[in-house]
Amino acid sequence: MRADATRNVEAVLRAAARVFSTDPLARISDVAAAAGVDKRTVYRRFDSREELLLAVYRARLDRLAALVEATLDDRPVRDALLAFAEGGIRLSREWPVDIRTVTDPEVRRRREELDVRMDDFLRRAEQAGVLSRGLPDGWSLRVLQTQLHTVAQEMPSLPPAVAARLVVQTFLHGVGV
Repeated sequence: MRADATRNVEAVLRAAARVFSTDPLARISDVAAAAGVDKRTVYRRFDSREELLLAVYRARLDRLAALVEATLDDRPVRDALLAFAEGGIRLSREWPVDIRTVTDPEVRRRREELDVRMDDFLRRAEQAGVLSRGLPDGWSLRVLQTQLHTVAQEMPSLPPAVAARLVVQTFLHGVGV
């Protein structure tokens, strides 16, 4: 694909993520306008609105997979958690579509694979004494995902680094005194 075509596809995907997050029934012409391209440019790459939306979900998953790979590594758990939180907030703000309810089998499978990797990391956090042991399966992951989604979407004025520190602090210690 030519460099300008690649830039156009990226612009369309990013615009579609923003447009569909605010208006799930938006048309391709709305996405094209937000991306600054003609709707024929969008239709050359995507046959339908549904195909475009699926491409947005896949692009978000690609970035989430890269984030998991880059942050949930062998560094100390708190450092990895903070890096993941900051990256997750940035990702959610740049790609604001919610992949948790997507029914496409491939998207669902990939999301579940990433959830398993994140659950593995959170078990490591339990073993390191950073998280409580004995919580129901999936509890820590759902709490973390909910906090990240909430701060990313409902508190956009908080800079990602500040928001990440607040999320990690709350995740590890709660909001009580």
